[in-house]
Amino acid sequence: MMNSLRLVRTTHAGVGDVDLRMMERAIQLARRAAEAGEVPIAAVIYRGDEVIAEAANNREAAADPTGHAEIVAMREAGRKLGEWRLEGCSMAVTLEPCPMCAGALVNARLGRLVYGATDPKAGACETLYAIPGDARLNHRVEMHGGVLSDRCVELLRAFFRERRARQKALKDAAKRRTA
Repeated sequence: MMNSLRLVRTTHAGVGDVDLRMMERAIQLARRAAEAGEVPIAAVIYRGDEVIAEAANNREAAADPTGHAEIVAMREAGRKLGEWRLEGCSMAVTLEPCPMCAGALVNARLGRLVYGATDPKAGACETLYAIPGDARLNHRVEMHGGVLSDRCVELLRAFFRERRARQKALKDAAKRRTA
């Protein structure tokens, strides 16, 4: 699954030092998520250089199908700001948002999205769909993809490589017990 992630250019007009620092923070949070057994995806919502909210995937821990990093971070940002509109805010996330998350970004009126790896299986910003930029919707989100993508891709690949190895080891152990 993650072997088909592709690397995209890493320098972009409109992506500054603050965006890179926020993506670095998202990568740190994603690493922690992996250590907790969650798919290593994390998001940071910020305005200027102020972090408003940050979160990593928590679907396993929360038994919540909507526990994507973007959704969890947006909920926290809304609580912290006291409103659902995230106008003027940016989000750095390690993987291109899925359709659910991309739709939520539009509905939250997020100003900017900076993401790392593209997602050929569920990417809804540029890969399979272009929800945040769709002119038919009432809001469009400025997007910058491929930021620190090599690091984001490697984090995901390592997680799934380790998961496959663990599953194979369990399967092999079960075969030995029954033999």
